[in-house]
Amino acid sequence: MLRKGETMTRIEAIDKLCKSYSVYFDVERFEENEDLLAATAFLYVHSEKYILVKAAKLWEADSNEYVYIFSVPHLTKDIFIKCRDYAHKDGMSRIEPKPGHMCSYITALFICDTCDPDAVRALKRTRIYKSFRLAYYGWMDFHTGLIELQTGKTAANGSGRSTAQLLKKTLLKKNTIFEGREPKL
Repeated sequence: MLRKGETMTRIEAIDKLCKSYSVYFDVERFEENEDLLAATAFLYVHSEKYILVKAAKLWEADSNEYVYIFSVPHLTKDIFIKCRDYAHKDGMSRIEPKPGHMCSYITALFICDTCDPDAVRALKRTRIYKSFRLAYYGWMDFHTGLIELQTGKTAANGSGRSTAQLLKKTLLKKNTIFEGREPKL
């Protein structure tokens, strides 16, 4: 646990995020490189409803989420745009629009020590949405999330509000559920 006044390092933050995502997602970690990509987390969900036999399907739906976690010492607008474009391009290449595809989310998370106000402004203004064949083959929505570790501030675009909440809960809130004692049953 962090004491008052202490800040978490980017590596500790990425470890916590990866552990949190690994419950449902396929997480892959990367070594520090010039691409700034620290980890990816992919989720694939297939749902279907049928009557008596699987051949008599009523409906089926595929939902996917592709999360890209970037570790940046100081986030600038140029770095944000480069990472955002990388996540968008790679995520779009993984989407297979077809009958039964309901939705896909592409999420770019930025873990940084400090950031420029221009980068935060660009992150908040990111609006990327695509429907495939008038949404008959599903749609894609792009989420962004940012946490500045020195100040503890989070930011997100309109679609990624839940992403900012996840960053706050996972990285900033103290887990007081078990705090050195066993739960009462």
